[in-house]
Amino acid sequence: MSLIEQAAKRLEQLRQAGVELPEEPAVQTPAQKSHAAATAPDPYDRAIIQPSASVGELKKTATQVSKRVELNLEAISASGLLVPQATRSQLADEYRVIKRPLIANAMGKGGEQLANGNLIMVTSALPGEGKSFTAINLAISIAMELDNTVMLVDADVARPSVLNMLGLPPAPGLLDVVDKNSVDISGVLLRTNVEKLSILPSGTQHPRATELLASDAMVRLLDDMASRYSDRIIIFDSPPLLLTTESRALATHMGQIVIVVNAENTAQAAVKQAVDAIDACPVKMMVLNQARQASTDGYGYGYGYGYGYGNEK
Repeated sequence: MSLIEQAAKRLEQLRQAGVELPEEPAVQTPAQKSHAAATAPDPYDRAIIQPSASVGELKKTATQVSKRVELNLEAISASGLLVPQATRSQLADEYRVIKRPLIANAMGKGGEQLANGNLIMVTSALPGEGKSFTAINLAISIAMELDNTVMLVDADVARPSVLNMLGLPPAPGLLDVVDKNSVDISGVLLRTNVEKLSILPSGTQHPRATELLASDAMVRLLDDMASRYSDRIIIFDSPPLLLTTESRALATHMGQIVIVVNAENTAQAAVKQAVDAIDACPVKMMVLNQARQASTDGYGYGYGYGYGYGNEK
């Protein structure tokens, strides 16, 4: 029996078990097909149905759909973060400059193909430098691209801040998936009203978080994330490099790392120590945050924000 015949048989068993299934799609015009492709949900939204699965497993799989959350874009904009509507703002222009080489590297357009080039970790040497602010803005900026989707992962498992900064409550996420030795994130992934942007929370606090991030289960999950979809760029908001060991464990699997440096406060020695800690990563870039630059033409760069750790303003 072919795989298609096996899958059809299982779907029939699912119907007989009383599980609602989507109706067969009607014949579509070319325009309708184009619109459907443009508005299709994230491919991670539904787990893959295995032909060999039992009826009970099929029931569970059929209902395992990513949760959709509504971001209050006005409140997010008021907090100083980037929103898709602000396409011509100074902040939007700044992140266009930052994201362009990262996207080129991720998509293999920057020369030699990077291993896991679409896995980008955003970190800092110390707390208070604006790494979470940078990670969120970078993700939203990439979501504004025509050819890429983006997943924002809160990998700062000791002090997660992404959901709070976006006005969302705590939720299961990364640690829960790794703790189960799974690569299926569909049940904890959050789809948002920002097109092409999804969020993977840090998840339930775990006493062995560092070991989980350094485990074989985490490696399998990262490999699956990196290879599953060719247009997907994944941004990891990680802990500061000199504060915890989680970020160093995560850094060994990244294709690119962005180090956020506070222009007014971070000592050069701390930056050098942070760079040395991630020496194995092939691509390392720096973002100078809170830089003050005089400008006479109306374009002054300097982000001036910081979030994530109690006193990160």
